[in-house]
Amino acid sequence: MPKITGIQTIRTRANGTWLFVKILTDQPGLYGIGSVSDHFRAPVMQAAIENLAPRLIGRDTSRIEDVWRSIHFSAYWRNDALSNTAQAGIDMALWDILGKEAGMPVYRLLGGKVRSAVLAYAHAAGNDLAELEDDVRRYMAEGYSVIRCQLGPYGGGGFLKGTAAGFPQHHWPQDAAFDDEAYLDAVPRMFEYLRNKIGFEPKLTHDVHEHLMPHNAVHLAKRLEPYRLFFLEDLLQPEQVGWYRQVRQACVTPQAMGELFTNPHEYLPLLAERLIDFIRVRVSKGGGITQCRKIAAVCEMFGVRTAWQEGGDNDPVNQMAAVHLDLASPSFGVQEENHFAPEEYDLFPGHARLEGGYLYANDTPGLGIDIDEVKARTLLNPELASRSYLYPEDRRRDGELVAP
Repeated sequence: MPKITGIQTIRTRANGTWLFVKILTDQPGLYGIGSVSDHFRAPVMQAAIENLAPRLIGRDTSRIEDVWRSIHFSAYWRNDALSNTAQAGIDMALWDILGKEAGMPVYRLLGGKVRSAVLAYAHAAGNDLAELEDDVRRYMAEGYSVIRCQLGPYGGGGFLKGTAAGFPQHHWPQDAAFDDEAYLDAVPRMFEYLRNKIGFEPKLTHDVHEHLMPHNAVHLAKRLEPYRLFFLEDLLQPEQVGWYRQVRQACVTPQAMGELFTNPHEYLPLLAERLIDFIRVRVSKGGGITQCRKIAAVCEMFGVRTAWQEGGDNDPVNQMAAVHLDLASPSFGVQEENHFAPEEYDLFPGHARLEGGYLYANDTPGLGIDIDEVKARTLLNPELASRSYLYPEDRRRDGELVAP
């Protein structure tokens, strides 16, 4: 069996927020790649991989479950975003090696295809209702049947500016204030407009991004029931998921939750009680293919669907890991689409193909994707990569932070 002889990291994208791990073996030309990207903490993830490497050198690459557990317990404290991402990248790379060694794509090792392609949903947005309608129609023309609808940024429709914001005297510097009631008014009107203009042919979703107070989140879910959403995403903060019981009692609006989940204790009660309809864990933040195939199996038992989180900060390697899971999982529901720039796609021979509202993998052994290290180094902008990237702040009128 191949043995691990080295672990390297490859940092790329212009701003340096993509990080990949490359596991080398004692068999010439046999290696695997995985995603350890964290948009906000790329240097931290690089240090985490360097810290783990000594434990893994000499390990048998086929002992994927054992390596996963070894990393999981290696720092004693576990189930956090950073350690999960590190073990996920190594896990993906080991599945990549196993597939190459077997001469099979990873989805075949997971049991084989249960579908021919991966349904993806688009991200439509507009600064006003007319712009949003045009964007929805554009995606419909491209073949998308599931489309997320947002008024501008997250929380759009709920931001008040100028005198309407009602700032107190000597308020902290901020241009706008998020207001729950304004959002509760704007979002149902948005869907009323879209259904009147476009009808019920497209399946529509919306991302609340956890901006609402819990009682208002329940209210929104109930008000959106007539518009038959495909799902309502991240209605509540992870700290407030107990409120999903009230949501379930109030309405049948489907709920998608979990892109911030890292600990099984966060999502297992939601699955077991059937309080959500789609689980949104990112494959890398959930611990990789090894852990997420188990999540998918639990979902199958309880009638919940997977919708692995992608987002604009994600990368093509993590996306490909999600696609392999999607192809082999009966509990798959939908996959978030992600468009990358041409020069970014150019780094990754064998990347997933997005066309007509579906993602397609290839039949190359392993994950089927590689990385051109020369082009990766060329794309990296050292000045941009040296900057800190932190999540932007939204605040209410009194200055209180709104949790993302």
